[in-house]
Amino acid sequence: MSESTDTATELKLHEGDTGSADVQIARLTERITQLTEHMSSNKKDLSSRRGLLRLVARRRKLLDYLARTQHDRYQKVISTLGLRR
Repeated sequence: MSESTDTATELKLHEGDTGSADVQIARLTERITQLTEHMSSNKKDLSSRRGLLRLVARRRKLLDYLARTQHDRYQKVISTLGLRR
C-alpha cells in the first residue's frame, strides 16, 4: 500500500491534492492491482469481477480525459505508473 501512496504523492499537483485526475488514476491503479490478485485465486467471484471492470472503465475515462486536455500530465502518469507497455 505504501507504493500507491508514493505514486499518488509523486503525482500530486499541490499539497493536499486528493481529487486531481492524476491522483485518482494512481489510487485506482492500486485497487485494480489488488482486485486482479484477488481474482487470480477466486475465479468464480463474479461481484468482484464486475467491480474490477467498473474500476478499469473509470480509470480509462480519466486517462482519456487527461490525454485530451493535458497531454504532458498524461505522459507523466503513464510513465510513473508503468501503464501502456
